[in-house]
Amino acid sequence: MFGIGKKDDERQQVTQGGAYPAGGGYPRDDDDDLRGASEHASRHAGSSGDTDLFSNLLGALTQKKQSLAEEDVDEEDAVKQHRRFFEKDDDDEADDKSMGSAAAMQALKMFTGGQSGNTHETSSQSAFVGLAMAEASKLFDQKASQGKVSSDSSKDSAVMKAGEMALKMYMKSQGGSSGSSSSSLLGLASKFL
Repeated sequence: MFGIGKKDDERQQVTQGGAYPAGGGYPRDDDDDLRGASEHASRHAGSSGDTDLFSNLLGALTQKKQSLAEEDVDEEDAVKQHRRFFEKDDDDEADDKSMGSAAAMQALKMFTGGQSGNTHETSSQSAFVGLAMAEASKLFDQKASQGKVSSDSSKDSAVMKAGEMALKMYMKSQGGSSGSSSSSLLGLASKFL
């Protein structure tokens, strides 16, 4: 009897274990358009990021999408962080959450202002999330070079926070509207910026 229980335990561990996240870490075809985000991100990030970094984080982001859809966007904090990093350039230490929020707002500003090479192909969820992740990557490198990043913050985490915030903004902007993604993001931007 005890032996059977032990085998059951082992079998459970095998089915739950494994080093690969569900879906292999890459967004699936039905994940509305996050597939091209890593290419958009690496193109905008230049030397600050590479496709592998963005692909890995997008795999994790895709798995969190459902829970992110239920989270609120802290609009006031995002605007405040954007001013702090992109307008004032203050001397305080930066953490991953504040850099992520600021980068997502910068992406929103660039995206709706046409500074992201906005064509029909790039006015998508994937382009917006990729742009936010690229901005976080560049911002992290800039702050790190000035020695202004808090010790418990990592580049991966800052880029992930930007992706999460951008995805939440995008999903909020879609909120049942049937308009195009760029026009609904424009409506969202008008509230923030």
